[in-house]
Amino acid sequence: MARLTAEFWVQAYLARLRVMDIPGFLVMHGDNTAGAVLIKMNTLDGNASVYQRSFDLMTGARQWVVLCDGPESDVDQAIVKQQSFDPDLWVVEVEDRQGRHLLDEPGLSD
Repeated sequence: MARLTAEFWVQAYLARLRVMDIPGFLVMHGDNTAGAVLIKMNTLDGNASVYQRSFDLMTGARQWVVLCDGPESDVDQAIVKQQSFDPDLWVVEVEDRQGRHLLDEPGLSD
């Protein structure tokens, strides 16, 4: 199966957020083809979560898992730390008081 480029996935994700009237912004532009993607969920109350894609070697399943959550400043520090390991990192920030990020929706969850 062909893999989507990181740039294509991010642009499709941002378009899907727009359709649902959920603000989403590209914060960090990584490698167009193979950069890892982090999703920062900002609930606009001083707290946030950051999600990363996880791959289960035993089953081959891919899922979004929480890398860090808590005060927004702690989440931002976790993102900076990840960027120090991976300069090709993409970061998308989603702002929604209800915490909607769509990562559990078909097409994004698997």
